[in-house]
Formats: sequence, C-alpha cells, structure tokens
Amino acid sequence: MINFNYENDFTLENEEAIATWLTRVIESENKKEGEINYIFCDDEYLHKINLEYLNHDTLTDIISFDYSMGNELNGDVFVSVERVKDNALDFNVSFEEELKRVLVHGVLHYCGYKDKTENDELKMRAKEDEKLAMFHVEQ
Repeated sequence: MINFNYENDFTLENEEAIATWLTRVIESENKKEGEINYIFCDDEYLHKINLEYLNHDTLTDIISFDYSMGNELNGDVFVSVERVKDNALDFNVSFEEELKRVLVHGVLHYCGYKDKTENDELKMRAKEDEKLAMFHVEQ
C-alpha cells in the first residue's frame, strides 16, 4: 500500500493517480508492493533527519529508509517539497515532473538501484526516465 503523509501544508492533488503509477512501477520491476509511506515535509524537517540518522549536515530532496523484505518493498520516503521546488527551477522542469522523479527515485532504491557512483547514477537516471514515461502513458 502506498501512503501519503504531510508534515507541512503541501498536499498532492492526484494521490490516486500517483499511487497507481508507483504500484505499476513496482510491478514492472517484478517486485511486490508492501507498505511505502511518503512523508512530505520542509527543508528543516528533512535536515534534522539527515543529521540524526545519516550524520549528514546538508539539505537534500529525499531520504528513503528501506525496510524491504525479500521481493516485498517496504519503506519510508521523506521528501522536502522546498528542495523539489528549487531543483525544478535548477533543472528547468515543472515542479510536478521533478516531484514524480523524486517519488520514483525512492522506489527505485528499494528495487536495488544505487546512485553513489557516476555509472550507478547514469543507470538510475535512465530508470527514472523509463518509469516517468509510464506515468505519461497511463494518463
């Protein structure tokens, strides 16, 4: 089950469409959907999590905690709406497009994709693009 939680005044306008798309992404990777919680927050909220759990004193757009068991994906994905807005401007894309990229990025980590090396990052970007195209086809 895909759940959306809000620690700020942001709300997704199309929760059902996003959840359906993410479910299809999971199925397309031959994984099972467990419980995935998206928590939308601001920079300050996510910065505290970054410091406390990862010992990183930086701002970030997403932090995902993976509780997957075998082929069943489970986890918590924290998303800074502020960072996503700034990144959308930096990358010259719409907020909606950047938000979908971040949402699918968390799921792709649970599927086993990494982004620590340049090569892994290229593979992750290609997977993100592939999965973003799935959303556009559905709508």
